[in-house]
Amino acid sequence: MAHVAPDRPENYSSFQSWLAVLGASLALFSTVGFMNAFGVFQERFRTLLHGSSDSDISWIGSTAMALMSLLSPVAGVIVDKYGPRIPICIGTITQLLAIFLASLAKEYYQILLSQGVLFGISMALVTNPSLAVVSRRLPHRRGAAFGLTIGGSSVGGITWPIMLLQLLYRRDIGYGWTMRAVGFVMMVPLAIACLTVTSPPTVSAETTPLENKDGAPRGGESNSVDEKDRPNKIDFSILKNGAFLFLCLGLSLTYLGLVVPLFYLSAYAVERGTSADAAFYLLSGLNAASFFGRVLPGILADKWGHFNTLITMTVLSSVVAFSWTAAESLGGLVVLFLAYGFASGGVMSLQLACAGKLGNKRNQGAVMGCVMGSCAVTGLVGSPIAGRILGASSYLGLSMWTGATLLSGAAAVAAARLKANKKLLAAM
Repeated sequence: MAHVAPDRPENYSSFQSWLAVLGASLALFSTVGFMNAFGVFQERFRTLLHGSSDSDISWIGSTAMALMSLLSPVAGVIVDKYGPRIPICIGTITQLLAIFLASLAKEYYQILLSQGVLFGISMALVTNPSLAVVSRRLPHRRGAAFGLTIGGSSVGGITWPIMLLQLLYRRDIGYGWTMRAVGFVMMVPLAIACLTVTSPPTVSAETTPLENKDGAPRGGESNSVDEKDRPNKIDFSILKNGAFLFLCLGLSLTYLGLVVPLFYLSAYAVERGTSADAAFYLLSGLNAASFFGRVLPGILADKWGHFNTLITMTVLSSVVAFSWTAAESLGGLVVLFLAYGFASGGVMSLQLACAGKLGNKRNQGAVMGCVMGSCAVTGLVGSPIAGRILGASSYLGLSMWTGATLLSGAAAVAAARLKANKKLLAAM
């Protein structure tokens, strides 16, 4: 269980803290939530980008997600040293620039550079500071806070596909005007995030470290010197923590397959005879289930243990992935989409709660950055590999690949949990 310093400020769970959660949730609505709708673009780009394979198209979304992860350690250092407002504001400007540049794109490389590269860089500057602030402000409610924050990406995953479906297919206004509309909509939640995601009150560094077997906190410091009175040093001491390294390994393996269904389930539904409209609404249903998967397990994890719940949700995601091709009717597809949305949502929210639990208050930016950065390479290559597998075999091969990567990731996270606490029944 997390240690709470006795001198914790009264406003630790203040209105301002929960307002920061709201702002962070809106930040993820506009970043990861938008990327959760990439399945709509995957289908549209097949006709827009003639001659581009599924694997080529996947590189656009994979590049954005990978750059967000790869640059998160840099963003983490910035937020630890200078606070969240500067990177979030810079990221907001560059993200809107990426969207409006994409609206002018006509060729594959132009979309890759704008919607892939620049958008990915911007996401790192917006998401990492937001998550670090949430972890700092509410360490004693980390599971619930992260669930609500990352739930914003699920709300985006519900909203963006419906909006894109209406603009791209129903009204058929074209890719360019659709992206301009997206940019104007994004301005509002990103502006709110810039105003509300602020640094917490200055408190002792020792509020969030994982406890040792004797109940004493590990990883923090026992004095009560204010953060503002300390030099803002870059702190990567978390990389000496064996449990953290196993966690990074587990999440790296997990991300080889975790987002594959988000890119390919819509196309699979269409191949099984579902209309394009129904397939895209199924994707929104997946993200709706993902919202509950991110919030409910997060609340339960505060009681049962963040690592325990993460392992459970990862194994459950693996089981659903292995069962992918068993869904052939519309009813089966509904169950598949909802089950995977709920299970994968728990994985996405709890990974950062587990990481934050292993760090201390002053290095949360670096901790969040490192754990997200560890997923960069696998997040980049996972979907293109899946595209190659699909091109060479079938959706059955894709199902086996996804399930196997998730199961191996769960095994490595279990090793991290045992490294941190060998008591099997502990709420770890």
